[in-house]
Amino acid sequence: MTTQPTPGGSADRPHERLAFILIFVTPALFITNMLVARATADFIPPVALAFWRWVGAFILLLPFAGRALWQARRAIRREWLDLLILGGLGMGVCGAFVYIGAATTTATNIGLIYAASPVLIILLDRSIYGATMSTRQGAGVALALIGVLAIIARGDPDVFINLRFTAGDLWIAAAAVAWAFYSIMLRHRPSAFSMAARFAAIAAGGLVTLAPFAAVEAWSGRTPALDATTIGTIVFLAFVPSVGAYYCYALVQRTLGASRTGLLMYLGPVYNAGLAWLLLGETLRDYHLAGAALILPGLYLATQRAKAGKLPPA
Repeated sequence: MTTQPTPGGSADRPHERLAFILIFVTPALFITNMLVARATADFIPPVALAFWRWVGAFILLLPFAGRALWQARRAIRREWLDLLILGGLGMGVCGAFVYIGAATTTATNIGLIYAASPVLIILLDRSIYGATMSTRQGAGVALALIGVLAIIARGDPDVFINLRFTAGDLWIAAAAVAWAFYSIMLRHRPSAFSMAARFAAIAAGGLVTLAPFAAVEAWSGRTPALDATTIGTIVFLAFVPSVGAYYCYALVQRTLGASRTGLLMYLGPVYNAGLAWLLLGETLRDYHLAGAALILPGLYLATQRAKAGKLPPA
């Protein structure tokens, strides 16, 4: 396993500064995936979109990780099951399921369901691996969650009373649970790979799990058109929400741990509102600003360094 600096040591501080910056960058990369999925739902089938997205990402990773993968081929034989499970969760379920669910559910429901993902990560981290969190960090988690709910509810608590759930919500809920388990396994399962090589191996595992479902989808007659729009969409997804977002997420998690890194998902509703304002001309409402005013300080408190003995195990 690759060595890491001792928690609390001075070598950690530059990594923590970079991780804190990436907390605010990574959600924007993830959000582009949903925006593109909604825009392409009519002409790219969901499993095909997930499969070819990760084919493109794997090709992009090969120049940087191919040699390391070959040198660590014995580790692949030892870790194949972990790689397959991680790929199935992070690239399979969190890919295809989101694309399927987005066709039959609302943005409000998607936001509400995914808002539970960071909390689920924290609970799993505590129950399975005994990770702890300071009172200040716990207060930050609560503050950020209240901010997310304020945006989702649009400032009106009746939104939660009148929610209606569809089949698409079940797909999104499965994706949110899969993301939580992916995050926990990525942090805690031992690996002999470098971070880039492990990411490429996990992407390959995701392709293995997606391939039979993509074949069935194609056999049923649902195939994407091979035109410039489809190719451009896949290239964009491979670069930004695949290689960019997942690699940044792994880098942050290696420094801050699964529980604190999962909190970056709370920024999704803030970025959704901002992008809608910039790209679609939608109006920023008071509840957007109120939610951001709670989420940002909440993230600051929740991601602060705990005492050395209180950090989650590496």
